[in-house]
Amino acid sequence: MPEYGRAIQSMVDYAVTIEDREERQRCANAIVAVMKNMFPEQREVPDYERKLWDHLAIMADFKLDIDYPYEVIRPESVHAAPSRVPYSNANIRYRHYGRYIPDMINEACEMPEGPVRDQLLKLIAIQMKKEHLLWNKEGAEDEKILNDIYEFSEGRIRLNPEDVQLASYKAPSNNVFPQQQGSGKKKKKKKKNY
Repeated sequence: MPEYGRAIQSMVDYAVTIEDREERQRCANAIVAVMKNMFPEQREVPDYERKLWDHLAIMADFKLDIDYPYEVIRPESVHAAPSRVPYSNANIRYRHYGRYIPDMINEACEMPEGPVRDQLLKLIAIQMKKEHLLWNKEGAEDEKILNDIYEFSEGRIRLNPEDVQLASYKAPSNNVFPQQQGSGKKKKKKKKNY
């Protein structure tokens, strides 16, 4: 374990070679005491001492035969592969909208008609336009966004382009820093001849 350095690893290697069990136990206790002093700010962490004994067992490659004050970690759990993350294989119709926009539109379909639903649909349309602009820098027509809402809702929501006016947005630029105004050239100072 690189955080403890070569000196601690050398101590652990030496402790494994000690034949007297009591001497080996005293050596292990001393090693853990030194490890404790290396990171004093960690003393308030729950189970900190247990972690130190686990680290000692790992550094000794589980060959240190002593009486551990805690049940130490098992070798098979150290080298075990993490469990696989389950990813959804759901088909995303329009990748630039992602997975949540259709879910929000379906939620809006379930709502009763009224000003709350209309406001939600307007916010969804604004978000769709912003996401569309991330992929298509030329722009997104309001009619295209409203047609996509109609398609996602399977015909249950039809918004009138005259009723829903979406603001104009500029596609974000790839430049992190805005350009300074001016040509960027420094003006030369004229020398005064006296």
